[in-house]
Amino acid sequence: MGRKSYPIEKDIIKVPRFEESAGFYTTKQRSKTMSKIKGKNTVPELLLRRSLWAKNIRFRTHKKGLPGRPDVIIGKYKLAVFVDGDFWHGYQWEHRKPKNNAAFWIPKIERNRQRDKFVNESLALMGYTVMRFWEHEIKENLSACVNQIMLYIETARVIKVPIKD
Repeated sequence: MGRKSYPIEKDIIKVPRFEESAGFYTTKQRSKTMSKIKGKNTVPELLLRRSLWAKNIRFRTHKKGLPGRPDVIIGKYKLAVFVDGDFWHGYQWEHRKPKNNAAFWIPKIERNRQRDKFVNESLALMGYTVMRFWEHEIKENLSACVNQIMLYIETARVIKVPIKD
């Protein structure tokens, strides 16, 4: 058996360090606020997980062996689900670029978007289906997000079930 080759990230966007020596300034209050932002177990992520659990969908979270550590992994159906923060992953990026400390935030968010594409490609090569939901989609229309996952699972079940004559 040959070894699978996965994509290698190319042309990685360089993000400057956010520190005074690089010319970025921040207040102590802003620094304290930013330090409280979580990367895992965010409110939208917890809302989605609770809804899936209530529908009897069993899953794993933040599996270390997978690229990007998906927020929800439904291994039986090879489904990886991400809940992307609107700001951090650049929702409507072309229209909503930050104005303050733009020299830091624009490369930072563009790098996040670049990494998201790479993670999607890597997971697809591993046979996973990737779903990404924006945090506002989950907050505003949780049932539609859960229904999309349920529809995928139902379709996968139908495909996997052998037809008996």
